[in-house]
Amino acid sequence: MKLVRFIMKNAVLANVPKHIDHFSKFSPSPLSMKQFLDFGSTNACEKTSFAFLRQELPVRLSNTLKEINLLPDKLLGTPSVQLVQSWYVQSLIELLEYLGKRPDDQKVLQEFVEALVIIRNRHNDVVATMAQGVMEYKDAFGQDPVTSQNIQYFLDRFYMSRISIRMLINQHTLIFDHASQPTHPSTIGCIDPHCDVTEVIRDAYECAKMLCEQYYLGSPELELREINANDKSQPIHISYVPSHLYHLLFELFKNSMRATIENHEASSTLPPIKVMVALGREDLSIKMSDRGGGVPFRKIDRLFSYTYSTAPTPTMSDQHRAPLAGFGYGLPISRLYARYFQGDLHLYPMEDYGTDAVIHMKALSTDSVEKLPVFNKTALRHYKVNQEADDWCVPSKEPLNLSSYRVAKQNSGLNYCSSKAEALI
Repeated sequence: MKLVRFIMKNAVLANVPKHIDHFSKFSPSPLSMKQFLDFGSTNACEKTSFAFLRQELPVRLSNTLKEINLLPDKLLGTPSVQLVQSWYVQSLIELLEYLGKRPDDQKVLQEFVEALVIIRNRHNDVVATMAQGVMEYKDAFGQDPVTSQNIQYFLDRFYMSRISIRMLINQHTLIFDHASQPTHPSTIGCIDPHCDVTEVIRDAYECAKMLCEQYYLGSPELELREINANDKSQPIHISYVPSHLYHLLFELFKNSMRATIENHEASSTLPPIKVMVALGREDLSIKMSDRGGGVPFRKIDRLFSYTYSTAPTPTMSDQHRAPLAGFGYGLPISRLYARYFQGDLHLYPMEDYGTDAVIHMKALSTDSVEKLPVFNKTALRHYKVNQEADDWCVPSKEPLNLSSYRVAKQNSGLNYCSSKAEALI
């Protein structure tokens, strides 16, 4: 019996590249928030969800695996990236087992739920492990502009795909796994149709405040304003995933608190963090303003780079802790959570004063549609780009040292005068 299982396992592994090629030819099917809500509340059919996910999840996994294979060989060869790749292959193999199974068999449906939970748990450490792989590559081989650009492009797409896969898995398991309890009585899967935005803001602030006080023995206060342009008498509620919004806000509060405290070490009082929430007909916007000193405008792109962090880099053994800053992935991944349902995150720094962070979200569930990466020829070209000369003048990355510039200019002037005098003689 063991021999038969071994042969079957090897046969499946041998066919994995064929399955990846097959499913990667299909584009993922983005769902809107309204579709998630309508299905979970009125049309919740486990057979339908099973039939959709056993096709859709392999498509999303295969699209991702195709792009992993396009990474530089030296990065792909790091132990951490190989581990992540093996997790994706294993998850694809487990999902392929359900392609030929009947959806009207209750045992099959229950096994599918259990398989999804295993897959979700297997991928829990994907972010940290991939980050470790990038660090291993940088430490061993350094980095160049082309590779950094490719890594940035890949990781944005890789982590966005991961968010979407977990979204699908969470919706199915929370709705159809009767052993699990919903996070809140009013939620549909992991979506709250009436998400209280200010409640999530306060929750994220309190958790960041507690963490900040453990590190710095103090924290800035919160000043919160709410403007509902549609109905000034009503609090702001939208259909959203509270955990996504919490992740976004918690990261921004951590950064604001750390910057505020470190920028006012000599002061006896800390300026508050001001948050304004505004709901219009199309958008919900959240602006967080701090007095943390900001950064020069030229450094904005660095803040969203996966290869840059202003904080000490943690090790994999630190994962059980909740550091106030970490791999430098907080802001880029937070922006992906904002973009996942067609929103965005922007930073507007004022150097030596502070920073405004603005989150944009869609106010309507019909407009909140998954933003998903697609593996195709356009994506392929991004990995084949060579470093070319820019068609605009590129200034130095660091400001000019004007004092040395003046000395050099004076010396060149003196040389010119002396050579002119020699010519007159």
